[in-house]
Amino acid sequence: MSERHQSENELRKGAGESQGEAGSCCVRPEASSDVELLDAYSLAVTTVAEAVGPAVVGVIADTGRQRKPGEPAGAGSGVIIAPDGYILTNDHVVQNARRLTVTLEDGTSLDATLVGTDLATDLAVLRAEGSGLPYACMGDSAQLRVGQLVIAIGNPFGFQSTVSTGVVSALGRALRSREGRLIENIIQHTAPLNPGNSGGPLVDSRGLVVGVNTAIIAVAQGIGFSIPAATARLVVAQLITHGRVRRAHLGLVGQQRPLARTLVRRFRLAVASAVEVVAVDSRGPAARAGLREKDLIIALAGKSTPSIDDIHHLLAEWPIGEPLSLTILRGAEQRELQVTPTEAPDPGPAGS
Repeated sequence: MSERHQSENELRKGAGESQGEAGSCCVRPEASSDVELLDAYSLAVTTVAEAVGPAVVGVIADTGRQRKPGEPAGAGSGVIIAPDGYILTNDHVVQNARRLTVTLEDGTSLDATLVGTDLATDLAVLRAEGSGLPYACMGDSAQLRVGQLVIAIGNPFGFQSTVSTGVVSALGRALRSREGRLIENIIQHTAPLNPGNSGGPLVDSRGLVVGVNTAIIAVAQGIGFSIPAATARLVVAQLITHGRVRRAHLGLVGQQRPLARTLVRRFRLAVASAVEVVAVDSRGPAARAGLREKDLIIALAGKSTPSIDDIHHLLAEWPIGEPLSLTILRGAEQRELQVTPTEAPDPGPAGS
C-alpha cells in the first residue's frame, strides 16, 4: 500500500471514530487550562457586572443654557456609594449644572442635589432622593498591580450600564485636567472608555471600586485614566462633612521617584521611594521654609512619604497653621526643615 493510500485510510478511520455512536462529527476537545482560564475570566466579569451594575447611574446635568434641537443635556456616569443615595462622580460631569437627574439601571429617574465638588481631583458627590438604593463598596487602590484585571462600568453615549474590561497598564501617572490642574497618582488602564463613561467606577475582580474613570485620549486606543479609590475616600469624607475639601497647603508640585539603594542604606530609610519636588510656589509655605526644586521629600512629621498620596493624606489630617517637620534629601545630604501649612485657596492647588 502506498504512503498516500495509507494516510487516507488513517484519516477516514479517525473521522469515523470522531463521529461516535450518535453519528455526530462534532469534535469536543478535552478541557484545557486555557479553556478553564477563559471560563474563570468570563465568570469574574459577569459576576462583577451583575453585582455592581445596579449601583451605576447615568448623570444628566442641565446647565440651563439654550440647547439646539435634539441636543441632550450634559451626561456622564456615577456610582452609588451609600444606600441613602450618595453618588460619586466627576466634577466636570456636573460643572455649572442647575438641575441634576440620575437614572438607575432599571430606568428609574431620581432628582439629585450637589453635595460638593473638588476641582483639584475632578471629583464630586451628589445625593439622590431615595433610600435603600443598591450601592458599591470602595476598595483599596494601593493594592493594585500592573497587569491586574479591571472592569469599567458606565453610560458611554447614553448607553446604560455598558461594561468593558482591561488591565492596569500603569500606576502613579499624573494627568492635567481640562482647566490645567495636575491630578496626581492616576491609574492608567486599557478598559475601553468613551464620552459618557466619566464618573463611572473602575472595579476589580471582587467587585470593589478601585477608581473613578475621569479621562480618555481621543486619538488613542486602550488608554484610559481613573482617579484612585484612596484619593476618592479622602475627598468624599470631606465633601459630605464640609461640602468642600479643606486642605493644608505647602505650595509645591511633586512626583514619586524611586531611590537608589545606596541612599536607602545610607540613611536607613524604611521605603525605597520619595517625592521629588518638581515646582515650588514662590509665595507658599514650602518656599518660605527653604524647599527647592529637585529636593526629595522622604518624611513629613516623622512619617515616610514614598508617594504624593502620602503627603496628601497627612496634610488632609494636619491642623492648618500648625508647624510640622519636613525631612528631605538634597544631593547626598539629609536635612530637616520646619514648614507651616496654610489653607489651600478655593479651588485647591494642583500640588500640595
